[in-house]
Amino acid sequence: MAFLIWGDQYKVNIAEVDTQHKRLFDMVNEMHEAMKSGKAEAVLGKILDGLLQYCATHFATEERLMTTHGYPDYISHKRIHDKLTEEVKELQRRHQSGEPVLSFEVMEFLRKWLQSHILGADKMFGPYLKSKGVK
Repeated sequence: MAFLIWGDQYKVNIAEVDTQHKRLFDMVNEMHEAMKSGKAEAVLGKILDGLLQYCATHFATEERLMTTHGYPDYISHKRIHDKLTEEVKELQRRHQSGEPVLSFEVMEFLRKWLQSHILGADKMFGPYLKSKGVK
C-alpha cells in the first residue's frame, strides 16, 4: 500500500503541474517501499538523481507558466524553487561523497516539500493561472 496517496487536496487544477506533482508522490512512495524492505540505501542515489531531474523539469514548467501569464509572486516562488533545488543538490553531493544521507532525512525533506510547497506556494498560483485560462 502506498505511503502517500494523491488526492484532490494536492491539486492546483493545472493538468501539467498536477501530473508532475503525482510523479513526486511516486518518488516518495518508492523511497518508503525501499525503506520498508531494507533497500533504501540501494535506491537512494536513484531517488536523488530523479529528484534533481524533477526539479529541473517541474520548476521550469511552473516558472514558464508563471512568467507567460504574469504571475505577480513569480520572484518569490522562483526563490523557493532555487532553494529546494540547492537542498536536493546538497543531499546528492553528500551521498556521492560517501557522507551518510539517511533515507529518513530524504523522506522528511520530501514530506516537507509536499506539505509546505505544494499545499502552500503552489496552491496559490493555481487559481491565478486558472483565471488566465490555463487548464
